[in-house]
Amino acid sequence: MKRILIKIGGRAFSDKAGFKELAAAIKNIDAEVVIVHGGGAEISQALKDAQRETIFVDGVRVTQKEDVEIVERVLSETVNSRIADYLEEFGVPAQRLSGKSDGLLIAKRTTRRGKDIGLVGEIVEVNSTVVDQALMTGRTAVVSPISADNSGTTYNVNADAAAAALAVGAACTDLVYFSDVPGILDENQQNIPLLSVEAGQFLVQTGIVSGGMVAKMESIFTAIKSGVERVHITQWQGAETLAQVMDGGGLQKTTIHK
Repeated sequence: MKRILIKIGGRAFSDKAGFKELAAAIKNIDAEVVIVHGGGAEISQALKDAQRETIFVDGVRVTQKEDVEIVERVLSETVNSRIADYLEEFGVPAQRLSGKSDGLLIAKRTTRRGKDIGLVGEIVEVNSTVVDQALMTGRTAVVSPISADNSGTTYNVNADAAAAALAVGAACTDLVYFSDVPGILDENQQNIPLLSVEAGQFLVQTGIVSGGMVAKMESIFTAIKSGVERVHITQWQGAETLAQVMDGGGLQKTTIHK
C-alpha cells in the first residue's frame, strides 16, 4: 500500500471543520497516512505570554534553553492532542507521537547560516518502527517534531525538516505540504505546477524563493535526493484536496521531482 506523509499547517487547520475534512480525506484515500504538524502561531503566543522574545533566522525559530519546555508543551501536548482527538472524533484512529517517542527522530544541534540558533536540532537518524507499528494496526501516526539526541537533550526541530526526514525514513512515496500558499511562485508571482530540484535550487539562489519558504525548499530537496518520489505544496481546499493532489486533478499546486 502507498504511504503518504502530510505536513499540516496554515489557517485551514485552525478549527474543527478543517480536521473534519482531513479525516474524510484520509478515510477516502487508499494509502497509509503519517501526519507531521507544526504550531508556530501558538508557540509564538505562548512565548509572548512568558515574556520571551521570538526571533527567526531564515524562517527557523531561534530556541533558547528557556524556550524549549514551552515549545515542547505546545507542540507535543496541546497541538498534538488536538489533532489526534479531532481525527478520532471523526472516525480516523490516531496514534499520538513525537520525535522523542521510542527514539523516532534522533537530532543533533544545528546552526543556520553559521549563526547560533539555540537548541534547534536537525534530524540525523530515523527509527520508523513506532510509525510502522501504528500504521500496521490501522492508525494514522500524528507526529510532533520535537526530538532529542542520544543523550536525551531536547531540541526544537523545524516541522518541515522533520516531515522530510520522516518521509525518507518511513519510505513514503509522496510528501505533501499543506500551507497557506498554493505552491511555489515564479518571479511574476505565478504558480509553478511542476518543478525539478535543480530549478528549485535556482529559485532559492536568486532570491525568488525567500523567507520561511527557504527552509521548506531545502528540506524538500533533501527528501527527494534521499528517495521520496514526489513532494507537493498546496493549500487545503476541502475533503477532496488530498485525492486531487495524488491523482493530479484540477488543483493549484507545485509538484517537485528529481
